[in-house]
Amino acid sequence: MPTFAAKLLVNMSNFESTNSRLPISSPPLRTWDFLETTLVVLIADGVFALAGWFAMAFALRAYGGIKALSPAELRAVWLGFQACWQGVYYIGAALPSIAVLWVAIRMAGRGFAEYLALNWPTRREAVRAFGVMAIVVLGESFVAYLVGAQSPLTDSDLAVGGPGGLLVMLIGSCIAVPIVEEFVVRGFLFRGWSESFLGPAGAIVLTSAVWAMNHTQYDWFGRLDIFGMGLALGYFRWRCNSTWLTVMIHSALNTSVFLSIGPYV
Repeated sequence: MPTFAAKLLVNMSNFESTNSRLPISSPPLRTWDFLETTLVVLIADGVFALAGWFAMAFALRAYGGIKALSPAELRAVWLGFQACWQGVYYIGAALPSIAVLWVAIRMAGRGFAEYLALNWPTRREAVRAFGVMAIVVLGESFVAYLVGAQSPLTDSDLAVGGPGGLLVMLIGSCIAVPIVEEFVVRGFLFRGWSESFLGPAGAIVLTSAVWAMNHTQYDWFGRLDIFGMGLALGYFRWRCNSTWLTVMIHSALNTSVFLSIGPYV
């Protein structure tokens, strides 16, 4: 007959074998809360502004030297290439501000693409989203026509200084800006706020308001237009779980605007 010690060893072996078959639950994914998310976005916005100004100052220095130009010459260079300098500003600011998001996401122990929902949409989702946004834009354009709203763009916004300047402006305004704004607003901000007390619906509304208010070059009617577009983009982000989809729509909107105005000089 087996001894007591032998029975104890058998029981312990069976217990360990049972435990080895139990699934090990992974710790819950961490998401920055409402205030933490807001703070990170404010830091990213500050880095965006600083990096953009440094990039533009470097470009102006490379063009002719800020100190070598008189105030009148500097003003002429600025006004003659204003849209190009804005493109330089956006391009230079893009990567540093995205780097702020990357650091924050890595500190939370999450993957960058997973946290920002950088998933490619299906063809059906993309076609449906572009169709809905086209209806939104047409509706807003019709209302703007009825109320006699004026474009906020001036002649200086069309001053690119030639084909090269036009290319820089388009890259900055139609590629860099949509990527940065969507990563920040519909990616990082929506992630944190939608999992807070706001919920997805509240996050869609509040991120749209923040996005609209950030466009200080527009009047109140223009910001209201942007708020409406933001509601649609926020819905697409939530419904399709794809920030790349909102980047594509945002880029298409900006491209259509800049190609419909002009002529560029």
